Amino acid sequence: MSRLPALQLSNEFVRLELSSLAHVEGLQKATADGELWRLWYTTVPTIEGVAAEIERRLGLFEQGKMIPLTIIRTLNGVDEIVGMTSFMNIEQTPLYQRAEIGSTWYSPRVQRTVLNTAVKHLMLEYAFEQWKVIAVEFRTHRLNTQSRRAIERLGAQLDGILRAHQIMPNGTLRDTAVYSIGAHEWPAIKTHLEFKIQQYQ
Repeated sequence: MSRLPALQLSNEFVRLELSSLAHVEGLQKATADGELWRLWYTTVPTIEGVAAEIERRLGLFEQGKMIPLTIIRTLNGVDEIVGMTSFMNIEQTPLYQRAEIGSTWYSPRVQRTVLNTAVKHLMLEYAFEQWKVIAVEFRTHRLNTQSRRAIERLGAQLDGILRAHQIMPNGTLRDTAVYSIGAHEWPAIKTHLEFKIQQYQ
């Protein structure tokens, strides 16, 4: 049994809930939008692979290694599944109190909208104010410039590049860009994110 909570977080734009096989159809529609699996520098499930990806993530949840979350846009009283995200690499020991937000993907139709800011605000608020972590980490392919710019817009700082860090499904080597936000930075970044969200209201 997982030692991690089955989270549900929400605000006026989005709800995050523990991924389940009940989300398969919605996630298939989300990944079909733009055929996201064709992006070589990231890992997004194919339409046929959605159920297996949910099961993989839930397996990690049961092992206490990940909290997989389905991203549900709530607009005008209508729920629409638009992607996935997770808390991962969660460490809560006397010396290491950190978590990573990762394995995230969105349907192209909600990219560059308020949604990513609203999602990250919810997750960062939970990590810093409930778990009391000292840092939250983000990782992405060095060449995934869209992801890197989105992370930087949150206010995260580049810690460095892990060279030849991972083998991608197509056999290429991934250099991983590592970013983080420290607990001491959270009050200013929280204000920054809330200001950005207010601009959409």
